[in-house]
Amino acid sequence: MAIEEGDRIPAVTLQDSEGGAISLADYVGRPLVLYFYPKDDTTGCTREAQEFSALMPEFAALGARVLGVSKDPPARHQKFITKYELSVPLATDADDQALAAFGVWVEKQLYGKRYMGIDRSTFLFDAAGILVRAWRKVRVPGHVDAVLEAARALPPA
Repeated sequence: MAIEEGDRIPAVTLQDSEGGAISLADYVGRPLVLYFYPKDDTTGCTREAQEFSALMPEFAALGARVLGVSKDPPARHQKFITKYELSVPLATDADDQALAAFGVWVEKQLYGKRYMGIDRSTFLFDAAGILVRAWRKVRVPGHVDAVLEAARALPPA
C-alpha cells in the first residue's frame, strides 16, 4: 500500500548523484520535499528541476531540504546537474523500494502504448518525518511555488 498523509517517512535507501547511499530516515529532523520525476533531461523534468533549483534558497531559509528521485543512474544525474547547473540534489531508486513505498510506479499510456513508469509526484514531510501533503499526477507549471507555500505553512523545525 502506498504512503498516505499522516504516515511516517519510509525507511528506504537511495543513491545520490555520486553513487553514495542516502537513507530517507536521515532526513527526519527537518522538513523534506521529496519529488519523483520520470527521466533526466526531458522537457518537463528539466523545468521542474530548474524551478526547484531556483527556489532552493527559499526552501533552505525554511530549514527544508529537497530531493528529486528517478530511476536514472547516478552518472546520468550528474550529467543532468552539470548541464543545467542544478542545485537541487538528485537520487536514484535502483531497487524500486521508494517507488513502491510511495506508489509512484504506475501503468502509463502514450500514443496508445501502455508501459510502466514514474508518476510525477511530490511529498512534503514535516520535521518529525510525517507526510503532511502529497501531490500526485503533478503538472509542472506552478507546482514548485505551491510546494513552497505548503512548506511555509509548516511549523518551524
